[in-house]
Amino acid sequence: MNLQQLEYIIAVDTHRHFGSAARACHVTQPTLSMMIQKLEDELGVKIFDRSKQPVIPTETGSLLL
Repeated sequence: MNLQQLEYIIAVDTHRHFGSAARACHVTQPTLSMMIQKLEDELGVKIFDRSKQPVIPTETGSLLL
C-alpha cells in the first residue's frame, strides 16, 4: 500500500466514478483502476463494487476508507 493508492481510493469514493476520479488525480483511468486493483489484490479484499453506478465501496471498503 502506498500514498498514491490511498489518494486514488479516496478520489473514487469522493467522485463515485473511476473516470472522474482519474481526471481529479491527473492520471488516466486505466492507471487509476490498475493501481486500485493492485491494492485490492495486496489486501485480498474488494474495495469498490464496480457493478453499480455510481461506484460504491463494499462493506470492507467502507471500513478501509
